Amino acid sequence: MKGNLRKTVVLSIAAFFIVLSTLSFASAEEYDAMKGVNSVNAIFDMRDGNLQTAVIHLNLIHDTYKELVAMKKNPVFVVVFMASAVKLISSDHSGFSAEDQKSLKEIASIISRMSKAGIRVEVCLFAVKVFGVEPASIFPEIERVGNGWISEIGYQARGYSLVPVY
Repeated sequence: MKGNLRKTVVLSIAAFFIVLSTLSFASAEEYDAMKGVNSVNAIFDMRDGNLQTAVIHLNLIHDTYKELVAMKKNPVFVVVFMASAVKLISSDHSGFSAEDQKSLKEIASIISRMSKAGIRVEVCLFAVKVFGVEPASIFPEIERVGNGWISEIGYQARGYSLVPVY
């Protein structure tokens, strides 16, 4: 019973965000924070290891990127997978249910589209080792970095805004 309630809540939240993502975004003039901004550099610290919410977060990152492109804000985005989220970017789906496999395929598709759009995607190899993911199974479009924190520190030192995705 408890598991079904949790699943219902997660699916309800997912449905809400899907509906929200279909609504048109506000125009550039409606974002006071974007006035005078000519470029946007952001690094997303992707640690969300929950399949359903990870799909929502990745779609939102991609949609945000596309909206900023439409606003002519010259976005440069980097997504760094760390912690348990590294399990979601592996071609090895053993241990996942048939239902989970659909979400994993969707994550692979989103990452492929993000990469083609110009969003850089990285994975922390330290986390890959800790969570027992085979490095060779990581999607090919994902850049491997030894330590995701060092990558994040470097991007922040270069002026990138840090966006936590937990």
